[in-house]
Amino acid sequence: MQLIDGNKTAQIIKDEIKAEVSAFVQEGKRAPHLVAILVGEDGASQTYVSHKMKACEYVGFRSTNLTFPASTSEEDILVAVHNCNNDPNIDGLIVQLPLPKHVDYMKVIMSILPEKDVDGFHPSNVGKMVMGLPTLLPATPYGVLELLKRYNIPTSGKTCLILGRSLIVGTPMSIMMGRVGVDATPIMAYRHTNQDDMKKFLAMADILIVAIGVPGFIKGEDLKEGVVVIDVGTTRVADASKKTGFSLKGDVDFDSASQKASFITPVPGGVGPMTVTMLLKNTLEAYKNANIF
Repeated sequence: MQLIDGNKTAQIIKDEIKAEVSAFVQEGKRAPHLVAILVGEDGASQTYVSHKMKACEYVGFRSTNLTFPASTSEEDILVAVHNCNNDPNIDGLIVQLPLPKHVDYMKVIMSILPEKDVDGFHPSNVGKMVMGLPTLLPATPYGVLELLKRYNIPTSGKTCLILGRSLIVGTPMSIMMGRVGVDATPIMAYRHTNQDDMKKFLAMADILIVAIGVPGFIKGEDLKEGVVVIDVGTTRVADASKKTGFSLKGDVDFDSASQKASFITPVPGGVGPMTVTMLLKNTLEAYKNANIF
């Protein structure tokens, strides 16, 4: 069994981005600029945005965190998005989810210019992804693909089971695994999937990508020998032994699954670091597209 080290891979990619940005700046060009809009005081969201801002600093990006109280109206959030859309010195824009319940998150996402939508959530970008056209890809599935690529894990002709159908991970992941150049055979399953079918799918999967948010849901006994396991799930579980009071647990029972897997991602330290890194990669791509490099 080989561990897929997301921290190490993310660092390599960040260093590649840093070198490219440094070269642009030395040529007299401005640095790429990422803006994050954060609404409310959700602790996890604040942590995620903080990680993104630190990553921007490392690679040489400009970054701006626009923070609003949870009571901020939908209209005011849309105005903030509009202002960012119209600023030629802003290359990438993300709106940290979840948003407060009184805000229509889809309306906000759709208000972001597709060329600045570095999360890859805008319907225009999703449509291009479906058609196999160049576009800004959803960061987490993009990160999964990059891990498979950098670990030289074959995908062509492989059966890939994706557990979960969210618009952020599961659905785009199923599309991306079936694209020309990846050439896997994707199967999507979720909580309504017949359990007998689920067992059959698990037993035949060459690659398993899990994003359901249920800690330890997948056990090694259900897996095919030699399977590649990509665990996207990250759930906070109470843990009195930690200073924070919680541990991060994946959707896969690591100990038992690692006995069957040829490759496996840990939680934490697997897919998580790649999500932020691919967000940076998308921002660099948006910057180059806007400046016609």
